[in-house]
Amino acid sequence: MKTASAQLAAHISGETTTLATCWRVTRKDGDVFGFTDFDRDLTIDGIVYEARTGYTRSAIHTISDLSVDNLDIESALDSEALAAPDLRAGIWDNAEVLIFLVNWNALSQGKIVMKRGTIGQVELKDTIFKAELRGLTQALSQQIGELYTPNCRADLGDTRCKINLAALTVASTVTAAEDRYGFTDTARTEANDYWSGGLVTWTSGANAGRKMEIRSFASGVFDLFLPMPSEIAVGDAYAVQPGCDKSFSTCCSKYNNAVNFRGEPHVPGTDAVLSYPDGK
Repeated sequence: MKTASAQLAAHISGETTTLATCWRVTRKDGDVFGFTDFDRDLTIDGIVYEARTGYTRSAIHTISDLSVDNLDIESALDSEALAAPDLRAGIWDNAEVLIFLVNWNALSQGKIVMKRGTIGQVELKDTIFKAELRGLTQALSQQIGELYTPNCRADLGDTRCKINLAALTVASTVTAAEDRYGFTDTARTEANDYWSGGLVTWTSGANAGRKMEIRSFASGVFDLFLPMPSEIAVGDAYAVQPGCDKSFSTCCSKYNNAVNFRGEPHVPGTDAVLSYPDGK
């Protein structure tokens, strides 16, 4: 049930209204941003809600059975706060969003909260972005606890794995780069796939501070899972750590860490459960 002050409720029930929609976005780093579909900036509770290019949004989809409700919003990248590299880097992922209505002609009347949620998937196309807003029930769909699996449930280097990643991390620089999807480092002479599934962290250049998983590695060439937000340039410094495919064989042969393996590689799978004697 939506609540509103008596003054705002009376305004809404009138013949004409002066309503505006506002979005308050709180990123994971604590920065707060405000946006509005009104034609000029609004200051509400000390936050400036920027009036930029208009946006389009889908209808708010809400169900009473605790299914995840959501809506999509589409707009142009015309605000200094919304930079394409930041969207690609995931800085806005899982940011908290509050959507509310106000009477722009009388802000003292308060607001009506329409929706709360978090930013989900973000798509970019030229100068247009499309963001998915997921409702609060999204958190209820997350898996709690663990299941029996043939693969390891720990992450390489965490407190359960206990591998010392710092000792395996290598710092180097880019010797050749063509695009944002990968680069070459002739100093990396490790065996093919040694760094596959690993993580590269940029320590200088346009992507400094960003991280990305490695899809494959061969002959000094790194292929990334996703493009970096900014161009990769020769001389950019990075640190790279190996990955793990979470299999028992890799844990034994590559890391000699079977004692800390957090899976059940010898538990019979579905094929064994459904098998039957064939009389031979």
